[in-house]
Amino acid sequence: MTRLGARALNRATLARQLLLDRADLPILAAVAHLCGLQAQEPQEPFAGLWSRLRAFDPEVLSGLLVDRRVVRTTLMRRTIHLVTAEDALAWRARHHAMLRQRMLGVYRRDLDGVDLDEVAAAAAEVMADGTPRTMPELGRVLAERWPSAGPRPLGEAAVAALVPMVQLPPRGVWRRTAGAQNLPMAAWLGRDCDPPAPDGTDPVGRDLVRRYLAAFGPAATADLRAWSGLAGLPGAVAAVRDELVSFRDERGRELLDLPDAPRPDPDTPAPVRFLPAFDNALLGYDDRSRIVDADHRGLSVAGERAVLVDGRVAGLWTVDDGTVTVTPLRRFSRADRAAVAEEGRALAGFLSAGDHHRVRVAASRR
Repeated sequence: MTRLGARALNRATLARQLLLDRADLPILAAVAHLCGLQAQEPQEPFAGLWSRLRAFDPEVLSGLLVDRRVVRTTLMRRTIHLVTAEDALAWRARHHAMLRQRMLGVYRRDLDGVDLDEVAAAAAEVMADGTPRTMPELGRVLAERWPSAGPRPLGEAAVAALVPMVQLPPRGVWRRTAGAQNLPMAAWLGRDCDPPAPDGTDPVGRDLVRRYLAAFGPAATADLRAWSGLAGLPGAVAAVRDELVSFRDERGRELLDLPDAPRPDPDTPAPVRFLPAFDNALLGYDDRSRIVDADHRGLSVAGERAVLVDGRVAGLWTVDDGTVTVTPLRRFSRADRAAVAEEGRALAGFLSAGDHHRVRVAASRR
């Protein structure tokens, strides 16, 4: 098998994640290509798509949320993702067992002795009136029947695992602050989630493998598992293996990929890019060394926003009083600092709707 070094994997990742060149894709197509964007911080996907798309208009994404063409829902890794409505309906049943198991990993003791199927049925009955509710509101209603479990475990179990739900706009709308009001996915989108395949062939799992590789490959099965949270995809991988090509990384792991997917020359220049908190370009892998040094691996799960220089995490960014502030994690050359400042000014202009372009790049660490 051909061996792919870290730099080759880095450039492939940037190309698949639309970070090597900004794409001309429509926003809906970009969300689909990326297999959604992690979105527990409601405004972060806007910066993520700004870094990936030419002439990105945040109001268009807001309109897709309001028009029910994209939704905020709990999916991969039991985290909130912004995904297309079609993917939410197609993928939710395949994630159900994982969502339930991960929820129990947090609340097993609280829910000991509670019949979760009965909780699901009771939650669905409460929500059948069409009234959006917050997780605490639903939890308090359910706690009237299961007082020993408590509102929080019951509310989170129902909303994030047992009943397919979506968070309604204005949460997630550009420059709007709103609490998470939930409604069953079927009520919001007008049809039920797709059921599991009755013959056990797992077409959704096969689709997930192909879609993941298109957006994240080349990748190991451990990377696929880390992104999705699903342990039960070996059968799906085996079913599509004849469609795939194989490589080895520097650790000797087998990497799978789509044969015609982009794998740029490792020497391809990579522009500075600003990533939002919890970006899947970082979180979508078990082995994140293709994009972040081992010393900084934990930054991605801590919700830090990363700055890529030459394709790798080289700094962090925040917004302070409207100013984009960059804190280097290594020494920046003069050219690096100029490129970071230029992209930071563009980001500040986007975040302020053109009111200003203030950026500050802190002193480099030695």
